[in-house]
Amino acid sequence: MSDLTANITVPVDLTNPGQFFACCGLLELADRLWPGAEGWFGLRAFCIRTVDQSKSLSELIGEVRSTVFDVGNDTESEDDDNDEEAPSVEPIHVQWKNNTPAIHLDWWSEKSIKPWAGSMKERVIFRAMLDAIDPSKTDPLGDLKAVLYKPPTKKNPAKKEPFYFDPRRGNKSHPLDSGFSPDTHKMQAECCPALEALCFIGLQRARPASTGVANQSRYTAWTHHIPASLIGPVVCGIAPIPGSLNYVFKNYFRTDQRKHKTFSQAILERNKNV
Repeated sequence: MSDLTANITVPVDLTNPGQFFACCGLLELADRLWPGAEGWFGLRAFCIRTVDQSKSLSELIGEVRSTVFDVGNDTESEDDDNDEEAPSVEPIHVQWKNNTPAIHLDWWSEKSIKPWAGSMKERVIFRAMLDAIDPSKTDPLGDLKAVLYKPPTKKNPAKKEPFYFDPRRGNKSHPLDSGFSPDTHKMQAECCPALEALCFIGLQRARPASTGVANQSRYTAWTHHIPASLIGPVVCGIAPIPGSLNYVFKNYFRTDQRKHKTFSQAILERNKNV
């Protein structure tokens, strides 16, 4: 366990892969805002220590929410989701609110960990999730709400589906879970916008490792403070750290059409990093 004192802490459930990778994204952006930030997983919380100890979670989340990028054509059809017709990956160049570069995102070419399908536009989903974040929340990864997005071409906002990184949402999406199809009835279900947006950022560097089983991956949670530059090799297990914990999860189909996926709850493996 790290002996450092954190000035930023976020409640986290390590069996929720969306929350885990969101914490990785939070550390990534904290270091880009305030170079020298380090992070670690403590007891039911993710901890960040910045060089300037006056920095806070609300300030960090506020900066994340204010990032800007080109959304492009935001008139999409939720029903037109065909992976075979999906365009090639177009990187998203995220900037801070002062227009300086923040991060370059293009990881979703790796389809084994991409849960959304076809023509669902990642830029629009990402923007909608960012806009819905409330920086005042002390538990941003647990702040569930209905997310609405208003394209400039429409008068009224409409519900926006998340990426489905959060198993709390995904495991209730299949008709077998509720006896009917929530999508068919256009139900406005809740999601956690901070988790969705930060996970989308975190996966750029923090890639899980394949277990050798189709659509199954492994990630490693560390308990000693590390800089953001080490997130990649630590998370995928290339650079083991004593006391780390390994978790396995699936990116499984959540609809009968076998186009839309979701992250499953993760299972703790026997700890080998001792």
